[in-house]
Amino acid sequence: MSFRCQVCGYRSPKWLGRCPQCGEYGTFEEEREAPSQVPPELSREEPPKPLPEVPAPPPERLSTGMPEVDRVLGGLVPGAVVLFGGEPGIGKSTLLLQLAANIADQYGKVLYVSGEEAPSQVKLRAQRLGRESPNLYLLSTQDLLSILNAMARVAPVALVVDSLQTVLANPEGGEVGSLAQVRESAAQLSRVAKTAGIVTFLVSHITKEGGFAGPKTVEHLVDVAVYLEGIREGDLRILRCVKNRYGSTAEVAVLEMTGKGLVEVPNPSLFFVSKEALPRPGTAIVPVLEGTRTLLVEVQALVTPAGGYGPPQRRMAGLDLNRTLVLLAVIEKHLGIHTRALDVYLAVAGGLEVTEPAADLGVCAAILSSLRDRPIPMDTVVLGEVGLAGDLRPVRKGPERLQEVAKLGFRRAIVPHQPLPKKPELEVVRAKTLREGMEALELL
Repeated sequence: MSFRCQVCGYRSPKWLGRCPQCGEYGTFEEEREAPSQVPPELSREEPPKPLPEVPAPPPERLSTGMPEVDRVLGGLVPGAVVLFGGEPGIGKSTLLLQLAANIADQYGKVLYVSGEEAPSQVKLRAQRLGRESPNLYLLSTQDLLSILNAMARVAPVALVVDSLQTVLANPEGGEVGSLAQVRESAAQLSRVAKTAGIVTFLVSHITKEGGFAGPKTVEHLVDVAVYLEGIREGDLRILRCVKNRYGSTAEVAVLEMTGKGLVEVPNPSLFFVSKEALPRPGTAIVPVLEGTRTLLVEVQALVTPAGGYGPPQRRMAGLDLNRTLVLLAVIEKHLGIHTRALDVYLAVAGGLEVTEPAADLGVCAAILSSLRDRPIPMDTVVLGEVGLAGDLRPVRKGPERLQEVAKLGFRRAIVPHQPLPKKPELEVVRAKTLREGMEALELL
């Protein structure tokens, strides 16, 4: 018998009033080990084998029916367990229902378990998406034993559990969603997936800090952990991988929410750039990296004289405020342009969050373009990290970014001194300092 903190998961052989790890009071509850509930059909045990005699996994992996998602997951290996997280209302259930229907159409039966919605609600969503596959089986329950029994009867190739926090593994192990229940549910479902070779998707709630809710043990149990990111006010969604035993974690999928569900963006490189051909003051196009993919984003700036009724305004959308304040100080110090009496508003078009320093030169160019009221040509991209001394530093995967920029029809690039493609297909202007970069854009 042991006691476990229901906040942080700390285990103690005796009850404690205050948790020594997280400092919370009255959070210890008795923890009893739940007996194994796995049906005999799903609990095949094999003796140890020499490594050469272990059968190799099938060479072909299952496809989700969406190439963008396959790039992130690396394909689906039978027996793989995928942990799926994201903000409430971001589209997790919609995407997983689409993937479940695609897998059912291609490979056979798929069991979709919902602990938060009734089957009629899931059916309404399927009708809206136009994905009513006859091989897609629905089950509304929160009982782990019911889920395992349904798996034994249906024998699916894939399982979706929405969500892990609603599954009750042990009636005497605490309330639904507690650390003990989440850990035990994930452990048993993972064990069954490995034994029976069932691809399993586990939807997980996330915390206020943005991480997976529940004990860290769950992330160690699964094979793949992905987040669906985006803003509910916009249509953009990015599927990002943070753990992958079967592929790379450097890939992302760019999706768009529509009336028919989530669809792949055909050309994500140009998704965030305005289709308007006329150059406008205060805009700069920057090639940024999302995983290994180059995306062109439009940095917009509005610089106006301060009203004189308080400190000047500094408002950012999609950019780091502290980083931008440093860039304003660099502009004032090394270009001699006083920004202390100016209101500066910055945004990244499309709602994308840009955090990498490679966008520094583009931010500075957009600010000066708005201040001077001089547009930057629309066939020009700006790329480079700005140092505190006013120097420009190389960026990660610079040659790959320029190759993608050239393919998209851009003709000119302002970059720091760094290796370039062997046969650059666009005019590349190298600048050592911020001043040289702004002079190349004719903003000084």
